[in-house]
Amino acid sequence: MGMTEAAAVRFTKMQGAGNDFVVLDLRDGTPPPDPALAARLADRHFGVGCDQLLTIEAPRSPEAVASYGIWNADGSLAGQCGNGARCVAAWLVRDGAAKGDAFVIESPHASHVVHRLDDGRYAVAMGQPQFAPARIPLAGVDQVQPIYAAGLDGIEVFFSALAMPNPHAVIEVNDVDAAPVERWGRQLQAHALFPDSVNVGFAQVVARDRIRLRVFERGVGETLACGSGACAAVVALIRLERVDREVTVSLPGGELQIRWPQDKADVFMAGPATFVFEGEWTQ
Repeated sequence: MGMTEAAAVRFTKMQGAGNDFVVLDLRDGTPPPDPALAARLADRHFGVGCDQLLTIEAPRSPEAVASYGIWNADGSLAGQCGNGARCVAAWLVRDGAAKGDAFVIESPHASHVVHRLDDGRYAVAMGQPQFAPARIPLAGVDQVQPIYAAGLDGIEVFFSALAMPNPHAVIEVNDVDAAPVERWGRQLQAHALFPDSVNVGFAQVVARDRIRLRVFERGVGETLACGSGACAAVVALIRLERVDREVTVSLPGGELQIRWPQDKADVFMAGPATFVFEGEWTQ
């Protein structure tokens, strides 16, 4: 059995560019929370409040400092969270488990090298993007295409699709402030093309080295920042030759630096990780 609502839960509240998290230390072997408890903790009125819950657990391999799980605000599991990865890294450094300028942490599906930067930020190797429709997954599509289309609000909307490793759709818009983020986000998440739903990014190219981005996340809604969404947006725009290989992504909660050196390389993400408060949840 996992953690139950009857037990007191010690937690750390953290945020990365406004993407906020409740972090639980489960390295002693305590099973992770069940979906109902994860959703209760994430509730901003009756719980602590967060976009995602992060569980720090024992490493799966000797190379790693620790592994971590990711739970969306609705209690569903997530495969990756870039802002969360930086917060996990900062938590492990403060804890003393992670030492030196570089170390490895394990997300639910991969290992990630983390670098401590001089200015207090962290850079994380987020892995290689996947474009095969079966890997996203994108239903009813056999071949990789640079652009896909779906009917939203009665019009044809064009988007890029990839996995990082969770599914992302990226729509380029002229003005991100005016984009129908929630409306199109919900429609695309419920579309038959995406059997596992999808994170929907709305990207505005400002310059070859800067974009603005809003992301409607599955299981959460619009967030102030999305690290894997920032990676996905930059990769999609690089493939369309709209931006260069190193891009600053301006999100509502702050800025991230994304670098994709070449097509077969990992995507690197750098940004802040901030401690907010410690607490105990007793409901």
